[in-house]
Amino acid sequence: MQTFYLHTNEIKENAARLSAGDTVYLSGTVYTSRDAAHKRIVAALHSGEKVPYAIDGAVVYYAGPTPTPEHLAIGSCGPTTSGRMDVYAPELLDLGLAAMVGKGPRSKAVCDAIVRNGAVYFCAIGGAGALASKCITSCEVIAYDDLGCESVKRLTFENFPLTVAIDCHGGNLFSK
Repeated sequence: MQTFYLHTNEIKENAARLSAGDTVYLSGTVYTSRDAAHKRIVAALHSGEKVPYAIDGAVVYYAGPTPTPEHLAIGSCGPTTSGRMDVYAPELLDLGLAAMVGKGPRSKAVCDAIVRNGAVYFCAIGGAGALASKCITSCEVIAYDDLGCESVKRLTFENFPLTVAIDCHGGNLFSK
């Protein structure tokens, strides 16, 4: 097991160096997306509409932050169960999505797409949203404001602690 300090724009070039079980302290731009936002993003892709962020090279955090207190950049921001996005993830990975951050196991289709596209799936610690928010220095709603906490937000991570759960070689912490 190794420890890496990576910027989000370095994920694609470093994915092959990462192995399931490694620790990554991630900094850079990350986008929140959950079920409802994923549904809209994929519908926009299929109809040729503009999507809220460039998929190629992006890092998505499956999270729905709580309201932001005055003295913080964001409210509690822990990961949500990733499996709910499995219906959308392979298509987004095939379009160049570099990484996903969430919690829990992924479907075989997602695991295959991670390997096929040289991507990575990170797990964040569930139940520690208030602690995780201390590694987020900015938050801006960029799309689907009507979805409330599930709107798409642009976050800035600073040394956000993650574990590589599924690597691009097929390593998978959830496999037996």
